[in-house]
Amino acid sequence: MEKIHATTVLAVSHNGEIAVGADGQATMGNFVAKSNVKKIRKLAEGKVLTGFAGSTADAFTLIERFEEKLGKYGGNMKRAAIELAKDWRTDRYLQKLEAMLITASKGELLVISGTGDVLEPDNHVASIGSGSMYAQSAALALIKHAPTLSAEEIVKESLTIAADICIYTNHNFIIEKL
Repeated sequence: MEKIHATTVLAVSHNGEIAVGADGQATMGNFVAKSNVKKIRKLAEGKVLTGFAGSTADAFTLIERFEEKLGKYGGNMKRAAIELAKDWRTDRYLQKLEAMLITASKGELLVISGTGDVLEPDNHVASIGSGSMYAQSAALALIKHAPTLSAEEIVKESLTIAADICIYTNHNFIIEKL
């Protein structure tokens, strides 16, 4: 059985706003398995947004662990992300999980991977998934050349551009903002 995968998740921090969006497509091999997957979750009473790419079941496991870490560290997103990444890298069970996370809270964007990375993007744009570089490129261009757009508008337009180019990204977007 082939794994379900492929997606585009984008987070933008711009003009005091943060928006995280994702398409809804999940593919299995060379066909669309589902077109309206919800890949964005609100955590910590709506103060933290997280998006995932990779295996859905694996991502849900990681999101649950991340939420536990948020609770343990008083909502400190960066500390929770670092502790999750440490566990992910050293725990035999977690090491097998195939997913990535983007997390966002007021003023912070992070990308968390199973290799122990917790990356804070320099340019206030984070992306993961098969269409991530298309969406990230579009977002950077929009921030530079259309600075009056909101973070939500930048995410929507960037995901639209990615969906027009990437066969693993569709136009069924879910966008949440802080």
